[in-house]
Amino acid sequence: MAEESSEGNFLGLPEQGSEGCDIVILSLPYELTVSYGQGTENGPAACIEASAQVEIFDTLLEQDLPAGRSIHTAQPWDGEGGTLEAQLEGIESYLDEWFSTNAFPLILGGEHGSLPAQMRALAKHPTLGGDLGCLTVVQIDAHADLRDELDGEKFSHACAARRALDEGVGNLLQIGVRAFSREEGEFISSDERVTTWFARDFITPCGGEEVWHNLLQELSNIQGPVWLTLDIDGLDGSLVPDTGTPVPGGLAYWQAVEVIETLFSGTQSQVLGADVVEIVPGSDSNLTQFTAAMLATKIVAAHISTL
Repeated sequence: MAEESSEGNFLGLPEQGSEGCDIVILSLPYELTVSYGQGTENGPAACIEASAQVEIFDTLLEQDLPAGRSIHTAQPWDGEGGTLEAQLEGIESYLDEWFSTNAFPLILGGEHGSLPAQMRALAKHPTLGGDLGCLTVVQIDAHADLRDELDGEKFSHACAARRALDEGVGNLLQIGVRAFSREEGEFISSDERVTTWFARDFITPCGGEEVWHNLLQELSNIQGPVWLTLDIDGLDGSLVPDTGTPVPGGLAYWQAVEVIETLFSGTQSQVLGADVVEIVPGSDSNLTQFTAAMLATKIVAAHISTL
């Protein structure tokens, strides 16, 4: 089959069609409950555009992407739905088509409030068979996202992880949290499904290296199916200044890379897919979307390394 134009495709690679693809790039231009900075609906397109400038050689593979695999960039979710509930149902339907295939899904977003809809669709994955209880969600995030509601809305982006647990997710492992409410702190302490690695504990000069080593060890020991949800504000705000709520004191770029590589190299786990969300294109700088594109590229390379 003749290759199609590479314009608008992830990494600027030629499009080879969706049939039998190894990796599918899914765009969720979703923005309905943001509480501070806006622009996440434009994030996926900006990330894909920036990805065309990312180097496609990866040391994990020792060759250029796609490294003999096929990557399909799907049409974005249409954004239809007059209510939040309708939009979340639309996202679930959009993802259903891909979550039932053998393709590895990488979602670009869009606000983090899409996570519950992602979990509903993921529950239908052949590996899970409707049971999210065996799933571990690894969440890189500045925020715990464990509020029960924000401003009266239970499906706010600030409640994304809490609603994912409500959908039946069995384990939640959070990395980089440094902005959370008293309610969320109490929930973290009391709910045995949640393990939170606070940024302060592994970034502090005194003892941080040991905590970081322990975190990586826990990632290596995860058993069973995994979903990676990467809110880019989990990185230090200097790396993603245009995300909706940039927070200082977060992960360095290479720490995020180490988390990704460690997670995918686990011998007892299987990463079913991932999302990179809260991407907001900058008006004066391309740093935010370029950082997101590099992390998305690393996820693709890490997945391919397991095949």
